[in-house]
Amino acid sequence: MTRELNLNDIQGNITRAYGRYSFPFARYYFFHFPDAACGRKFIDKVCEKITTAARWPTMQDKPDCTTNCAFTFPGLLALQLSIRALKEMPFEFIEGMKARAFILGDRDQTQTEAEAFKANWNDHWDPIWKHNREFGSDGSNDVHMLVTLNAQIKPGTTDQPHPALEERADWLIKQAEACGVRVMNGVGPDGKGTYQSASAVFDKIGEAVLPTAKEHFGFTDGIGDPVFEGQFEPEDEARNVIGRGKLMGNGWEPLATGEFLLGHPDESQELPPAAKPPEFMHNSSFFAFRKLHENVASFDEVVDTEAEKFAKVMNVNIEEARETIRAKMCGRWSDGVPLMKYPTYDEWQAFRKASGFIPDIQPDDTPEEKQKKALDAYGRHIAYIRSPEARDFRYADDMQGYKCPLGSHMRRVNTRDYLDPLNNVGTDPKTGKPAENPNATSALNKRRRILRRGLPYGPSNLEHKDDDTEQGVIMMIMGANLFRQFEFVQQQWIQYGLDFHQGNNTCPMLGDHSHHKRHTIESDPASGKPPYVMSTLKTFVECRGGDYFFAPSMTGLRMLAMGTIDPT
Repeated sequence: MTRELNLNDIQGNITRAYGRYSFPFARYYFFHFPDAACGRKFIDKVCEKITTAARWPTMQDKPDCTTNCAFTFPGLLALQLSIRALKEMPFEFIEGMKARAFILGDRDQTQTEAEAFKANWNDHWDPIWKHNREFGSDGSNDVHMLVTLNAQIKPGTTDQPHPALEERADWLIKQAEACGVRVMNGVGPDGKGTYQSASAVFDKIGEAVLPTAKEHFGFTDGIGDPVFEGQFEPEDEARNVIGRGKLMGNGWEPLATGEFLLGHPDESQELPPAAKPPEFMHNSSFFAFRKLHENVASFDEVVDTEAEKFAKVMNVNIEEARETIRAKMCGRWSDGVPLMKYPTYDEWQAFRKASGFIPDIQPDDTPEEKQKKALDAYGRHIAYIRSPEARDFRYADDMQGYKCPLGSHMRRVNTRDYLDPLNNVGTDPKTGKPAENPNATSALNKRRRILRRGLPYGPSNLEHKDDDTEQGVIMMIMGANLFRQFEFVQQQWIQYGLDFHQGNNTCPMLGDHSHHKRHTIESDPASGKPPYVMSTLKTFVECRGGDYFFAPSMTGLRMLAMGTIDPT
């Protein structure tokens, strides 16, 4: 029986990725408290609008616009939490994301700290983040509180936010002004923005402009987000956990609640470390807020360059080469179909056709028929990427990386059963075939999972994009332990490759390629074709700022508002 949670006490963005629940628009507002009294008063007002994890529509109606909030360590300090509570906060949260840049690969790891600061390593960050927690400053530019708003689509339209988004934003600003809390600017390269906007990437489906599940490089995203105990009703959990939980002897099981929520047992059957009193941090979580800029022009240029060489080496046409290069970097084809199930271009195309992802438009179709076919294909694709079919696969039966390259993005961020200690990368002496471990589990991966929240930001697919246009992804990476979960994955699996037999080669999509520019695409010797080594990688994703945040429960928020957090 799954764990029962007090969903009314948990903030809703912990249990839900709002984009998957038809909330394709978002705004992120940042606030600074001039003093504790102003901050507490503002928190008290924001509490009135907080969206909890209560289920829709059985426990509450689905809102037109959601509201959630979180705090940095300087924010908690400004609210005058007791020193006994503050000092028991996790050390990485206390230091903040900027101070952890070397670990995360956000600055050149070949430079000393003195060299990095002399080179102004974060000049490319948005001003709000560049001056946040600035060394030697008086703290007046520190971000203390984040409020996130997510909105549904305006009725009668397909690509406009619900009016409730603007209404909630106006209300929020008025409350801040009334409480004496400063709304911070400095968002964007020019620093003129007063909030960070985000939205799904919209594309033209037939004649309609609709939200997609893609990011700006053109990959379908957000398919395999973890499932934990108590997140879903038992009948829904059985379907949602497939490919998203932990792979154990009995199949897919939900992860322990304590991997993502404080105050609950984690996968080690221990309570995650938390500050006292326990009531303050129970049902809360931590997350890294990261603005990740995507260099679209550089990505397309490298893919095109490598595809020309790949086409000649593999004797395929340029379209197949380009799509294959992209898929072998990511681990999925661009529409989200996993390489582990359909490893070749021909298999992928056959699956797309059989699944109806390609509308069967005929020359004599009327405009209405063309539009209906386009929308039907769009609907079938959305249904697929939300189904177990897109998630239910493993890596232990591909230890050589013949289907999905060992260093691909997906194998790095979620290793599944790849790291089972009984896996063998060699061949079975009896059969001469690759050795298999059908009982492999995700035991060495289940403590490294992260919840991914957020949305892309920037223009739709109908507009021009290059390296200088403002586009990317706002990532809110949640977990009970930032160091063990987010930081480990970012440092050891994204910016390093030893666990994947890749040496110093970094993730082909998210990694820093200023020094290591290679990605190996393994090839089955039985195919008669050689491995292919990409050697011209550039840094495609750059951090433009962010910080570590604490997302309290409703109980914790009320305690902050009242100023009653006393460990004694």
